[in-house]
Amino acid sequence: EKISIIFQDPMTSLNPVFTVGYQLEEAILLHTNKTKAEAKARAIEMLTLVGVNEPESRVKQYPHELSGGMRQRVMIAMALCCEPDVLIADEPTTALDVTIQAQILELMQDLQKKLGMAIIMVTHDLGVIASMCDEILVMYGGRVCERGTADAIFYEPAHEYTKGLLASIPRKDNMNKKLVPIGGTPINLLNMPKGCAFCPRCKNAMKVCLEKQPDEYWVGEDHLASCWMNIKDLYESQEGVH
Repeated sequence: EKISIIFQDPMTSLNPVFTVGYQLEEAILLHTNKTKAEAKARAIEMLTLVGVNEPESRVKQYPHELSGGMRQRVMIAMALCCEPDVLIADEPTTALDVTIQAQILELMQDLQKKLGMAIIMVTHDLGVIASMCDEILVMYGGRVCERGTADAIFYEPAHEYTKGLLASIPRKDNMNKKLVPIGGTPINLLNMPKGCAFCPRCKNAMKVCLEKQPDEYWVGEDHLASCWMNIKDLYESQEGVH
């Protein structure tokens, strides 16, 4: 009722042996006090809300009878049918083509404003992040590297991993230059280093990066980063950093 989630691939999230309507009604009946008739009406209402055409007939169809974009809309309808306060969207558009992706993202923004809920977007797509998010939290190796407003992260990145991500994406104003990839390979999550997780791939790594995981430090208004480079002068002038 309070928190709901949309997964990456709707075909693996929807049950192939039940109709779309049955699965929507099931979610409503499990989490509300609505009757079966009311749940059916709510299912049709939600399909209409997410832009599914002919919802009265769609509720009788099975997932394989719908397109990828339509199935994702059904997943969104199912996630929102109980009016959650928080919606977690885990790579919700990765399996869709670019045109459908844009439609789904626009739909999610409209629903967020209409229903007044918060959306937590989990994605590797920086374009999606730029168009959808007010605040960004960058993670590497299961650890938070940097957090702040979208403007702060995109225009004033403070962590070396964030800088690497931004340098490795194509830009319209920089088409003649080669992309700069992040060197090295991802760390073994079963054998996490004592220091900064990104240290083995960081071109500016220092000795302290190997020895100690940095705390979060303010690098601007509403902008924090866990990187020794941001407090290099402070570290070099003191015996210990607290």
